[in-house]
Amino acid sequence: MTRKRIVRAVVREIVVRVEHEQIKMLVHWQGGDHTALSVKKNKIGRHRWSAEPEIGPLIRALARQLPDKAIAALLNRLGKTTGRRNGWTQSRVCTFRNQHDIGVYKHGERTARGEYTLQEAAERLDVSPMTVLRMIRSGSLPAKQYCKGTPWVIRREDIERPETQTYANRHATPVIRSARSTGRAFSMK
Repeated sequence: MTRKRIVRAVVREIVVRVEHEQIKMLVHWQGGDHTALSVKKNKIGRHRWSAEPEIGPLIRALARQLPDKAIAALLNRLGKTTGRRNGWTQSRVCTFRNQHDIGVYKHGERTARGEYTLQEAAERLDVSPMTVLRMIRSGSLPAKQYCKGTPWVIRREDIERPETQTYANRHATPVIRSARSTGRAFSMK
C-alpha cells in the first residue's frame, strides 16, 4: 500500500504504445519531466520461463528415437535446461511433449521404420561400433545425426547395400562378444 502511494505521489501518468516488436512507454512525472522507455515485446507463446527455441525441434526429433528417460539424460549431457533453468527429468520431458503435441516413443518403432542406431548397425554388419563410425565419417555409410551428441540414424537400405557389406567385410576388426550375447565364452571373426 505504501509503495502505491509513493508511485502516485511522483508519477502523474504513463502513456503506453505498442509499435511492431516494441512496447514504448512515456512516464510523465509530477514535476513536469518525462522519461521514455522501450521494452521488447514477447513473441506469442514466449515468456520468461520458456525453454530455448531449439529445444522443441530437438525433443521432437529425439522422441522418434528414444524414450523420455533417455531424452532427459541426453539433454542434460548436452547442457540444455528447462525454461526454469532446471535439469531435465523423464516427467519434464513427458510434460514438454504433451504441451507441444509431440508423440511418445514406442519400443520397436525405429526398427519398424527401418532405422538403426550405431550399435544396432554394428551388430547387423557384424563389426565393431567404431568400424561403423569410421564408415560414416568416410562417407561409405550414409547416416544422420540431429546434432552432436544425439544418436546416429542409419537406414536399413544403406546397411544392406552391397558396397556397405563389402566395406564392412574388408575393414572389419575382430569382435569379441560376451558369453551372454553369443552363448559361448567368446568368438572372433
